[in-house]
Amino acid sequence: MSSPNFIDYVKFNSRSGKGGAGFLHFHRDKKTAKGGPDGGDGGRGGHVILRGNAQLWTLLHLKYRKHVIAENGNPGEEQNRTGADGKDEIVEVPLGTVAKLADSEQVICEINEDGQEVILTQGGRGGKGNAFFATSTNQAPTHVQPGEAGIEEWVVLELKLLADVGLVGFPNAGKSTLLSSMSAAKPKIADYPFTTLTPNLGVVAYRDNKSFVMADIPGIIEGAAEGRGLGIRFLKHIERNSLLLFLVPADAKDIKKEYNILLGELKKYNPELLDKKRILAISKSDLLDQELKDEMMRELPTDLPTLFISGVSTEGLTELKDLIWQHLH
Repeated sequence: MSSPNFIDYVKFNSRSGKGGAGFLHFHRDKKTAKGGPDGGDGGRGGHVILRGNAQLWTLLHLKYRKHVIAENGNPGEEQNRTGADGKDEIVEVPLGTVAKLADSEQVICEINEDGQEVILTQGGRGGKGNAFFATSTNQAPTHVQPGEAGIEEWVVLELKLLADVGLVGFPNAGKSTLLSSMSAAKPKIADYPFTTLTPNLGVVAYRDNKSFVMADIPGIIEGAAEGRGLGIRFLKHIERNSLLLFLVPADAKDIKKEYNILLGELKKYNPELLDKKRILAISKSDLLDQELKDEMMRELPTDLPTLFISGVSTEGLTELKDLIWQHLH
């Protein structure tokens, strides 16, 4: 995905269609001067529907769409004909999209499957025609129902990336380099903090034509859970990852401390993130000799799978893929 085009938040006005009015009519023809009631019901107003589309990775196509309006239902007709339903307005969204009411933050639905459809804003019901109200004691009713009004509401769509592996690390930890080395993704890479300003996704090929999806999340800094740096805007993308790959560069002053800071930010944002499986990778390890690696290992957490890797020299990448696949399955 192209960085400037990655949009993970949109807000728009969703308006469903009004139901058609019931029809007031009595049957008349050449042989019948005073026939019974035959006014049909009105058609349903159109729904606003969300549909999952696995080919979409961003909400960019909705960025400038401020109003989504479904059609009104048509009124009933004579001869007990029901009016046509209003046309539904279908909004296609990427998988991992969460829909909320803008004023209350109440979650309406989540779209996680290709082709999944959920009614976002329900259309109004059509009114009943006078034929519906005919009884043995009232054979010529003149009462009909108006169509039910449609619903108008402001809706927020938030995208949380659906990836198997989420890369977690400080700015300039080598996440983008690793993603470009392991997949065909081409994120922007440079030797300064916050090179990555939007998440990038890459499909990593594995043995026997298998694959998994890796997400490069923009760098976390201390205080991110309180909104510092890029803040919590991208922490939400980690919520959907099955496995968290922590990346700390070999030239960090204190690898264990950096790892604990990253872990602390995730805990402050959402403690449930600590229940996810984790792997620690020491990036830029082409700068180290074996003696330094052995010394570092003695200081790192013993209950955490740890690998030395290099996105530049590809050192340890095969072992990393094996370990990731093992944890995912």
